[in-house]
Amino acid sequence: MSTFLIEPGAKLANRYRLDDVVSETGGATRWKATDETLARPVAVWTFTEGFPRTSEAVRAARATSRIPDSRVTQVFDADDMAPVPYVVEEWVIGSSLADLLAQGPMEPERAAGLVTEAAEAIAAAHEGGLHHLCLTPDKLMWSSGGAVKVTGIGVDAALLGANVQDPSAVDAQGLGHLLYAALTGHWPGLQQTPLPPAPQGPNGPVPADQVRPGITDPLATISTRAALPQLVGQVVPGPPITTPAAFCQSMADVPRLIPLPVSPAEPAPEPERGTSRRTGEFGSTGTGPRSSERAGATAAAGTAAAAPRGRRRSEQSSTARKALVWGAAGLLFIGVVAGAWTLGSMMRPSGEASPSSDSTDEEQQEAPELSTIDIVGSDGFDPLGDGSEHGDNAPKAHDGAHETVWNTEGYQDPMGEGNKSGVGLLLDLGQSQEVHEVDLTVPQSTYGVQIRVSDTRSSHPTDDEALNSEMPVAWEGQVSGEEKIELEEPVSGQYVVVWFTEMPSDGGTYRGTVHEVEVRGV
Repeated sequence: MSTFLIEPGAKLANRYRLDDVVSETGGATRWKATDETLARPVAVWTFTEGFPRTSEAVRAARATSRIPDSRVTQVFDADDMAPVPYVVEEWVIGSSLADLLAQGPMEPERAAGLVTEAAEAIAAAHEGGLHHLCLTPDKLMWSSGGAVKVTGIGVDAALLGANVQDPSAVDAQGLGHLLYAALTGHWPGLQQTPLPPAPQGPNGPVPADQVRPGITDPLATISTRAALPQLVGQVVPGPPITTPAAFCQSMADVPRLIPLPVSPAEPAPEPERGTSRRTGEFGSTGTGPRSSERAGATAAAGTAAAAPRGRRRSEQSSTARKALVWGAAGLLFIGVVAGAWTLGSMMRPSGEASPSSDSTDEEQQEAPELSTIDIVGSDGFDPLGDGSEHGDNAPKAHDGAHETVWNTEGYQDPMGEGNKSGVGLLLDLGQSQEVHEVDLTVPQSTYGVQIRVSDTRSSHPTDDEALNSEMPVAWEGQVSGEEKIELEEPVSGQYVVVWFTEMPSDGGTYRGTVHEVEVRGV
């Protein structure tokens, strides 16, 4: 059965409804579809009868599903023995690199953060024997859930039947092209993309720092070594970057930021009636009980508008009579209450205050007005290890700008490697202050956090018991996004530590991140 005879609305495996054609590659068609069992959007590849690379594409998809990296687009299903062979993948809702660059090139540190995330995903795929070979700006996505996604790993190469001598070098150059594009807003590759082509020199595209001034030397050098190997030795030192792993290693010491979430390029679809879940794994807008109430109210309003005028006048008259009755009863009740209060006031001794006023006065006395406490210094905090925890970037966590971030080193364990109980960010208040609240903004992931307050910075204790005695825990819990942390009891100290006891994975690496922190007290 030919894929081109399939119309929108057709179902595969009695659950995947094909909605719209997204693209066609030879005998393969990519659809936006709906998984009706789980009520979520998915991407589906279908293949024409006799398409020569169907088996290769299905095998690549199955292999991709085994890559242990959340930045690789998930594969949910694949079947080359069905009447219409298919591959079902995650449908990523968000913005592609091309979308992000529509307003101009990215800041260098943010470009570095985005492309390095992609490079780590590609390197993980190479370890599993898979390649991409077709890296373009539309393959690098920043999802509406706040995660980097690389689409097309394995499957794209299989669909194109790409047979190259050195796939590692091809993907390394593809990563260089993405970095060049993120830094300049221009595309140095040969593929057609929405971006304008890079300016050309005698030997092809000119280096990134000649297109856009202000790019740091390390980033300009890395983009040239990866994207423009023909210029290596002429305008930049060092050998060409020929593997994704080498690209990641080159970017290891480059300052970088994780991009901020962006509005999705498309809204998540409303769940269909009869499904067991309102949404799949993607967020949606306008759902939930309040939306249902609004919809019900709208329907009720429409019904009322269609009612006969005679009945409407009758209802209005009835309503008016009821209003007069209830109004009179209300006035009588108010008069009784006011009289009782006046009589009680006359019988109370003159020096006795009313209980309600005493309670109000006490509450006002117990709730002092809080103000923001100046943070005079900050540092990464790792008393049980030898990591720097990016102390140089610590001031970015309290500079008043949510787009800048501080983060910990990357770890292979949610609590940090070895015997660590955590890592953190240390804030110096200049002198001992009474701390009541901490406003903390982190990414939309779940972090285990402690707030520690002390007058000593710690003398590098070697175990948790010593750390707890020198810097006791004032608050402990989980945070996500913007959180207002109120201490149960005010604690005085010069130093406040945001201590991560558990960090989420950002694609195989565990890292604590703070967009902004503010300390308040008296």
